[in-house]
Amino acid sequence: MEKRRGVAPDWPVLLLALGGMLLSGYLSFTALSDSAPLFCGQDSPCERIQQSRWSQLLGMPVSLWGFALYGVLALNAWRLPSKLPRWRRQWLVALFGLAISLYLSLIGWLELEALCAWCLLSLALLAAICARLSLKRPQSPIAVPWRPWLMRSGLTVLLALTALHLYHSDLLVPREEPQLQALAEHLQRTGAKFYGTFWCPICQEQKRLFGGSAERLPYIECTPNGSKGLLAAACIEAKITGYPTWIIRGKRYSQSLSTVELARYSRFKWRENAAP
Repeated sequence: MEKRRGVAPDWPVLLLALGGMLLSGYLSFTALSDSAPLFCGQDSPCERIQQSRWSQLLGMPVSLWGFALYGVLALNAWRLPSKLPRWRRQWLVALFGLAISLYLSLIGWLELEALCAWCLLSLALLAAICARLSLKRPQSPIAVPWRPWLMRSGLTVLLALTALHLYHSDLLVPREEPQLQALAEHLQRTGAKFYGTFWCPICQEQKRLFGGSAERLPYIECTPNGSKGLLAAACIEAKITGYPTWIIRGKRYSQSLSTVELARYSRFKWRENAAP
């Protein structure tokens, strides 16, 4: 690419952004090819995060969105249009990325009791970009009202985080579908058991099949004291070794089951065209 008007690129930001593109590009490739990144072995904290619902946004890997964000930062650092508008644009994009990265890291720590080295590396890159831009804020010969702009920027980021949290939470779960509600109640009534853990992504996807009726499932949490705590007594007695595990009418199924399978195994009269 050709430099504009002989002005040198912002090399520190450009190099950091290119590093972020390599990192997020690699994670996007592994996510799209259903392969595991390095150091993300089976049952590792990294795998918990990579397989969780927070690793996807609008049907695409979060890392792919990160690749686009780093690309915008790299492009702005290279092309260098007028100084103050470029700085504002870069700083807002970097702040947005840093806030999202910090939010996802906190979610992994608090919800899954896991931290991903790749995610922390991305967080460090974005923090370094923000620090560089904050220290190199250009001086304007005209008095610039910074406080209103900073408040608008902070509000924009806060609204984005709120929307992201609502998207991934159960606060927007639709109303209960009658047949799924009936199936969940039937499983509970007939003595079926669903053993799982809060940090198991497949267990969470199993629950999400039932939408607003998930709370009606006969669910037993096997690690109430955290992923490194002792197993719940009920799980020890049932000799649970993997998650999720269903016990239905005396038979054990150590896997996720579709609603149709659950209906068949529990002898529930399922209407094929009523629900997925």
